[in-house]
Amino acid sequence: MKRNIYLMNAGKLKRTANTICFVDAVTGMKKFAPVSMISAIYVFSEVTFNKRLLEFIAKKEITLHFFNYYGYYVGSFYPRTHYNSGFMTLKQCEHYLNYEKRLTLAKSFVVGSLSNLLKNLNYYVNRGSDVQPMIDVVTPLLTQSSGISTIEQLMAVEGQARAEYYQAFNQILKDPYYKFERREKRPPTTPLNTLISFGNSLLYTTVLGEIYKTHLDPRIGYLHATNFRRFTLNLDVAEVFKPTIIDHTIFTLVNKHILTPSCFLDKKTGFYLNEVGRKKFVEQYEQKLREPVTFEKNSRCTYQRRIRLELYRLEKHLMGEKIYVPFLSRW
Repeated sequence: MKRNIYLMNAGKLKRTANTICFVDAVTGMKKFAPVSMISAIYVFSEVTFNKRLLEFIAKKEITLHFFNYYGYYVGSFYPRTHYNSGFMTLKQCEHYLNYEKRLTLAKSFVVGSLSNLLKNLNYYVNRGSDVQPMIDVVTPLLTQSSGISTIEQLMAVEGQARAEYYQAFNQILKDPYYKFERREKRPPTTPLNTLISFGNSLLYTTVLGEIYKTHLDPRIGYLHATNFRRFTLNLDVAEVFKPTIIDHTIFTLVNKHILTPSCFLDKKTGFYLNEVGRKKFVEQYEQKLREPVTFEKNSRCTYQRRIRLELYRLEKHLMGEKIYVPFLSRW
């Protein structure tokens, strides 16, 4: 099975025969990975490479994602989009320009997101966490979302539900260091906000990498407006998987004490994960992506594969073959 490569140290990335070689700038140590086993490369430090490498990974359909010093996503190098289909692009545009069709898809992403939020809350209420008040707020918001007539109202409801859901983290997480007060993104000013932002950024790029392997155009989204953003479709699809992949990852990292305060940088500009913290997070994140998941008809696959299947479902909806139904967690 293909895997993602995460580069946390400074160094040089190069091609060696049919492998990718990373040379650590400090130790000089070389690490090799067969190109046939690489899905994407995530770069978090100062890494040099040449045009020859870019040509090689483009040919092998490997995406290269860049993050800055604080773990913010910067951009991607991706293979020439030879999977892109003029027919599919027209269908995506048709469903965006037709407001009713766009609203239908936007509702589906929100329903998937809120349903999976509730799955998490119900799981923890059954294990003694005092999150029933949050369930009582989010449940009617989920019901309400099906009758909404505008994208703006839909996003407002989703935002209200997520704000209430994040309050439940104070009951789910057993360490007061990760207390939630309010959601802050740029910059995150608390350790928990840092984890949420970093995790969401990873998921956005993972979904983006999977979109490149379909006929879909990542620039055309439905819940998130297609405007001056470079990509929006990955943001839409990621909403469905955030509760199951990112939030579960955070719960594990905190409640199993894998992360400690020493994993964070407390700067004047905000809180950030240091190199050790990022390594621990991506290790748990990768473990989650490789975890088997059961869905309809008792089919099983990894979460990363399930993201690709979600995109195939979306393609069928756009072509009029089958109504898109979002992934719903079973735990």
